[in-house]
Amino acid sequence: EAVTLSRLQTKREGNSVGRKITKLPLTQFYPYIRCTVCCGFFIDATTITECLHTFCKSCIVKHFFCSNRCPTCSIVVHETQPLYNIRPDRQLQDIVYKMVPFLEELEREKMCNFYKERGLAMPKPVSVSPQRPIVLKKRKDNFHRAVFTIPPELNIYLLLEFVGAENGISDFKPLERPYICVSGEATIRHVELFIRRKMELSPKCQVDLVCGDHLLDHHQSLKDIKKFVGNEALQDGLLVLHFGLVLPCQT
Repeated sequence: EAVTLSRLQTKREGNSVGRKITKLPLTQFYPYIRCTVCCGFFIDATTITECLHTFCKSCIVKHFFCSNRCPTCSIVVHETQPLYNIRPDRQLQDIVYKMVPFLEELEREKMCNFYKERGLAMPKPVSVSPQRPIVLKKRKDNFHRAVFTIPPELNIYLLLEFVGAENGISDFKPLERPYICVSGEATIRHVELFIRRKMELSPKCQVDLVCGDHLLDHHQSLKDIKKFVGNEALQDGLLVLHFGLVLPCQT
């Protein structure tokens, strides 16, 4: 055992000596940590749920005053209320603050000066607590209703890739929003209904969905598919589902 431990220790020391710390310029990460609207580093990073593009919160809010499209890909975020489809990206904001020295301190200083100049009290930091179901008031029929918020970690981001339609199928609209965020409890049937509604498909048209090499059944949930297929079907963190339009088999 002593011989074995000494060999392991020697091997570890040799590996640590041979390791080199690779330093990369910050400019190499600019496409991932800078806002394309103001060309500055993300402040209050906010992501559009329809296409997953991220911007500064103030930048995207101001942009939506004059347009309902994403500044990067021009997808329609929402016909009338684009602010409904944006979410704060706290993880990305934490990464930006860690990568860019003094950025967080400068932002806090600007905020303090803003409130001092206007004689306003500094807002207290929001404490993040575990989300609980919100119970609504009792209705006249003594029926209790509860609204539950799905934790972000239970959501799954999908990329729906259209592979084509069978001959004889031509009357359909293109899928303008291939990126969607849904609950992991959603099934393939829910995804199919989403595709049918967005593409305005005929009831006679059949939608086949494939993940990797597996033809998916209606009852399968997205979280089960993600576990079963693994990283093979993931692309930049998105679960990729290919779908095609076919005519039902005639018996």
